[in-house]
Amino acid sequence: MTAVGPGAAVGSTHGLSGWLSHRAAVLPDHPAVETREATLTYSELDTRASALAGELAAAGVCASDRVGLLAHNSLEFGVAIHGVARAGGVLVPLNARLTTGELAWQLANSRAALLLAHEPTIGQATAAASEAGMAAPMLLSRPDLTAGPAPEGASPEAAAGASDVAAIIYTSGTTGRPKGAMLTFANFWASAAGSAFNVGVLPGDRWLACLPLFHVGGLSILLRSVIYGTTAVIHPSFDEHAVNRALRKERITLLSVVPTMLERMLDADDAPFPASVRAVLVGGGPVTRETLERALARRLPVLQTYGLTEAASQVTTLSPADALTHTGSAGKPLLGTRIRIDAAGGEPGEILVCGETVTPGYFDNPGATAEALGDGWLRTGDIGRLDTDGFLYVLDRRDDLIVSGGENVYPAEVEGVLRGHPLVEAAAVVGVPDARWGQAVAAAVVGAPGLDPAELEAWLRARLAGFKVPRTVRVVATLPMTASGKVQRRLVREALAGGGPQ
Repeated sequence: MTAVGPGAAVGSTHGLSGWLSHRAAVLPDHPAVETREATLTYSELDTRASALAGELAAAGVCASDRVGLLAHNSLEFGVAIHGVARAGGVLVPLNARLTTGELAWQLANSRAALLLAHEPTIGQATAAASEAGMAAPMLLSRPDLTAGPAPEGASPEAAAGASDVAAIIYTSGTTGRPKGAMLTFANFWASAAGSAFNVGVLPGDRWLACLPLFHVGGLSILLRSVIYGTTAVIHPSFDEHAVNRALRKERITLLSVVPTMLERMLDADDAPFPASVRAVLVGGGPVTRETLERALARRLPVLQTYGLTEAASQVTTLSPADALTHTGSAGKPLLGTRIRIDAAGGEPGEILVCGETVTPGYFDNPGATAEALGDGWLRTGDIGRLDTDGFLYVLDRRDDLIVSGGENVYPAEVEGVLRGHPLVEAAAVVGVPDARWGQAVAAAVVGAPGLDPAELEAWLRARLAGFKVPRTVRVVATLPMTASGKVQRRLVREALAGGGPQ
């Protein structure tokens, strides 16, 4: 297998629109984006991106304007990311699972000039735009039903530089308010290069995207594929039976999932997988030895990874050859990336990252930027250690981060909303083990007389995305505190996970 780096495949790092233009010129008939309903070649994707860029220019979008995108996994999403770049805009992908209030806050915080939506999200998008004080969203046309040349007057391709911001992706912070991580064209280019030198690039590669495209892990699949000139296959969501069928019947070569997804794939049936599957990248937590052995027995080459939004996805990756000898490790840094642990040799400490994939900062948030990048290294907030061979072991995801079904939930955000209820006096939110989702959100609350957990749940659902709402709420007399007045989350977690008294 020959590893072809993106530098050999594409002649410049000029923006998403430039990468697409090049691919449309040299591989016009090669499938670029594929869904169950339709496929767009690079020529067709290029045409649709130009058409959308023209519509955005006509709507007043100028260079560096932020453009929100509220869309599920779809062809529309694939067209939009290139159309926004071609118009010179900055993409702001929004999590379609958020509430209207959460979406409106991100639109207002990013000062988005326009919101794009496709048909399934138009009602949600209209409500969020209205609450944010914006004009009505622009409805994306179905690219599989609108073939043909770009309309007259479509905007010329914007000349994006490597250091220009391509996207702003919101990632929750421990303060409870999301932060908009700015990712440049150079960040995405470097990420694609590191991945290419790690797993290689073959002309017939087909990378399956079943993770949400509004997260950096899903978005990166679309961007890498156009840089490489390969095919991105989009599923509307994760379904273990559909993924297994695609691996066996649809010539999928690469797949990205989280550990619980891999386990559900293995539980779905007992059949082996074809040798055409070159790599299954698994992030969001360690893979158990039992799961690794089951996957290898079924011919699935699992590559455990560690990454984060602020580093444009992957930071380290474990190779298949090291999977069983370094169980639980996330591997070594990709080419062009450096990591170190902020602790004495061999001891656990904060994971620091440096390299061309690292964000230049958070949008309109100089304080958070200085705190995270003050010394040139990205302070991830994650705790890990390096063994004597240089393999990274991630011990905690941002200390108290809850990863439930691939979604990140920060306790501080949920606790802040809980404390806004008139009968809640104090709250502690933790993650407890869950067989299906890896972790489930649970809460212990100190409440005034009359607090009803069922009513509290309904109150929360009106203010938080469903995946953030605690599945267990226990009303307690007090929360365990340290002498300095901090909640002892470990004790809360043990009580809620074990069902014992608080």
